[in-house]
Amino acid sequence: MTDLLIVGGGIMGLWAAVMADQAGLKTVLVERDRIGAGASGGVLGALMPHMPDRWNAKKQFQFDALLSLEEEVVDLEAQTGLSAGYRRSGRLIPLPKPHLRTIALRHEQDALVNWKQKDRQFFWHVRDNPAAAGWPETEAMASGVVFDTLAARIDPRLLLRVLSAALLQSRHVQIEEGRALAGLDPAVGKATFSDGHSISFGACILASGVDAFRQLDALEETPMAASSGAAVKGQAAVLKADIDPALPVIFMDGLYIVPHDNGLVAIGSTSEDKFADPLSNDHLLDDLLSRARAVVPSLADAPVVERWAGLRPKAIGRDPMVGRHPDHSRLYTLTGGFKISFGLAHRLAASVIGEITGRADGALPETFRCASHFSLLRGS
Repeated sequence: MTDLLIVGGGIMGLWAAVMADQAGLKTVLVERDRIGAGASGGVLGALMPHMPDRWNAKKQFQFDALLSLEEEVVDLEAQTGLSAGYRRSGRLIPLPKPHLRTIALRHEQDALVNWKQKDRQFFWHVRDNPAAAGWPETEAMASGVVFDTLAARIDPRLLLRVLSAALLQSRHVQIEEGRALAGLDPAVGKATFSDGHSISFGACILASGVDAFRQLDALEETPMAASSGAAVKGQAAVLKADIDPALPVIFMDGLYIVPHDNGLVAIGSTSEDKFADPLSNDHLLDDLLSRARAVVPSLADAPVVERWAGLRPKAIGRDPMVGRHPDHSRLYTLTGGFKISFGLAHRLAASVIGEITGRADGALPETFRCASHFSLLRGS
C-alpha cells in the first residue's frame, strides 16, 4: 500500500507530489498520458493578481500565494539547476476611456493599503507613457496605462520540467505515465487502471483537471442534475519576435500578451464554454492574434511558431476545488484552477497535503473547499 495516490500529472499533481515528498509520504503519481499533457502544458504563464480593491480573504490568499511562489521556484531551480522562466515583470493595463482612469486612480490607493507584506510594497501605478515604444501603442492607452508591480510570468512547460526533475531526485515519489484510471473505490482505498493494474492507498488526491469532475460524478450514489465541474476550452499562440523579455505582461479585455525568454511572446487566451473540437484552432484565435497585433504593432509581422488549444477545469463553484471529499475520508480534490492554477497550485497543494497529515489550513478560503462545491451541487 502507498500512503498517497495522486491521479494527474499536471501542475496541481506535480506540486502535490513535491509537497508530499517534503512531508515524507510514500507517494505514487499516476498520469493517464504524459506529464503536462493537459491544460498545464499550455503556453501563456501569466501570473495575475486580483484587483487591489474590496479586499477579502480570497484576495489575501492569492496575494500570499503569488509571493511565496517566487520563493518556491528559486528553491526548485537551485535544487535542479534548471530554469522555470519566472520573472516578476509586472503588468500593463491600457486605459482607453477616461472613466477607466478614474477607477484606476482609486485602485492605486487601494494597492498602497492591500498590496504589502512585511517590508515589501507593490504598486498599481497610473501612468501616461508606455513601458517602451509601442508597448502598448498609444491609441490603446488614450487615457493612460496601469503598471502593476505585483504581476509576474512563468513558462508553463519549463516549470513542469523543473517540478519533474525535482521529483526524480525525491526519496518518496514514484511517477507512472501512460496509465489511465478505470475505477476508484475510496471506501477501501483502491484504484484500478485500464491496464488491469491496481494500487491500494491510504489517501488519494484527484488532480486530474477536467477528468476529475467525471471521476467525482461517478462516485455519487444518486445521479445529479449537474456535474461537479465543466471544461472551458482555451486557445493561445506563441510568436517569435525581437521583444525584451523584461517587458511587463499586457492585459486588455481578456487579451494577454506575455513576453517570455528566447524571443518568444505568448498570446492568449479564449474562454469557450461551447466547442466541437477541444484541441482545434479556429477564427477565435485568429481574432485574438489580430487584437494583439493592433495593441502592439511591432508584433504585426511576427511569425506564429505554435498554436495551442486545451481544456481548463472550472468547478461548479468557480473557485478551485480543494481538500477532503465530504463523503469519502480517503479522497481529496485538487482541481478547478481554471485560469489561476499556476499562481496558486503550490499553495493549494500544500493545503491538501497539510489536511492529509493533520495540519489544517485555516487560510484556505471556504469557497475553495471541496465540501463547499458539493453543497452547491446538491443544493444544500
